[in-house]
Amino acid sequence: MYFIDLNLTYYYKISKFDTNNKIMKYHPIPSQLFKKNRVKLSQQMIPNSIAVFNSNDVFSTGADSTLPFEQHRNIFYLSGVDQEESILVVFPDAREKAHREILFLKETNDHIAVWEGAKLSKSQATASSGIQTVYWLEDFDAIFPKLMAEAKLFYFNNNDHYRQAVEMETRDDRFLKMIKSSYPTHGILPNFPIMELIRGVKESEEIALIQTACDITEKGFKRVLGFVKPGVMEYEIEAEYTHEFLRNRSKGFAYTPIIGSGYNACVLHYIENNQTCMDGDMLLMDVAAEYANYSSDMTRTIPVNGRFTARQKAVYQAVLNVKNEATQLLVPGVLLDEYHKEVGKMMTSELLNLALIDKADVQNEDPKWPAYKKYFMHGTSHHMGLDTHDLGAIKTPVSSQMVFTVEPGIYIPNEKMGIRLEDDVVVQADGPPLNLMQHIPIEIEEIEGLMNSN
Repeated sequence: MYFIDLNLTYYYKISKFDTNNKIMKYHPIPSQLFKKNRVKLSQQMIPNSIAVFNSNDVFSTGADSTLPFEQHRNIFYLSGVDQEESILVVFPDAREKAHREILFLKETNDHIAVWEGAKLSKSQATASSGIQTVYWLEDFDAIFPKLMAEAKLFYFNNNDHYRQAVEMETRDDRFLKMIKSSYPTHGILPNFPIMELIRGVKESEEIALIQTACDITEKGFKRVLGFVKPGVMEYEIEAEYTHEFLRNRSKGFAYTPIIGSGYNACVLHYIENNQTCMDGDMLLMDVAAEYANYSSDMTRTIPVNGRFTARQKAVYQAVLNVKNEATQLLVPGVLLDEYHKEVGKMMTSELLNLALIDKADVQNEDPKWPAYKKYFMHGTSHHMGLDTHDLGAIKTPVSSQMVFTVEPGIYIPNEKMGIRLEDDVVVQADGPPLNLMQHIPIEIEEIEGLMNSN
């Protein structure tokens, strides 16, 4: 909501100071990260090719309201620019060295500073990205045709993620239409294969940012352990996480939070979070903080009353066993398809021990839908990073510095019990993966101890 003061002289004076002091909620990220990422992109590009990356649109909700802006992850990954109406051009073979990397930004002014907040200055954009050539967006139409006259191929920014379901036309879609119309003789290639390859393997700076997101998530979970009790509403728990995340420099949740008690825990993407947590129920919380656009991804399941029943302990420990064993399999060289098959065998053993399935179920199972899938129907791991389900190769062997979730679960609707446990891990060149959530409570005794410490 805007509060209008007709005496704008005072505000303009402040804006002249603030225009050169655009500050994000998160701490500045060293530009060296983005320089390295652009080098990796350039090394994969075909000679005499040019790549263009646009910011996401600002989406209207109706009237004059908009959704909070979320930067397109590719342009952020390559430049660190976290601002709407920005364009990154990468042209490694440009004749002029100054035109091999270019940022085009929305020009800031006092009016924008008052109504929207200061935008990046050219010097700030250079400092954060390491890109020396920065133009205002109004210069794009004059400069870009000259670059295209030198290039033979154009890489467009596309989304071929295996889980994507985009139905809207994006800013990049509109840009591609312009390219096809204005430059019909240029070859056109999608950049997704390159971005999938390079974004899947994380730099140390990226892992540090994900670790920060995990640390903020830890603070939220420990806060909630002292809050949950019979009678609280699921949305009240959501509010506790929100409070802790925001006060630690996060924009909030990395994805829509799942906070499901009782039967709701058996609904994999339950997001209503509007029911009462009842005595005797288990509470599944798939919630995590973002930090500097990097995601964490955590799931914990706790007893609403602070004490596990014998049955709840047995199912919980089975899930924890699978998570711990599966984590050890995430080593360089493993194929994800084979990994998931091995995890299925682990889960089958645990379900047999719990008498949820029997040997006949296993012997007669459909290979395309094994017996364990009745109680554990989703995958165990996915890439993590700038997106919660991040870009990363899924058909080629796992390599070091990839970040994955490990998240098995057992869902028993007729017992109104769903249990999932999830950590984020970094594949190491030697030895077992590094668990970025190793300090977030997960053992039964620790959970009970913390919930009953007051």
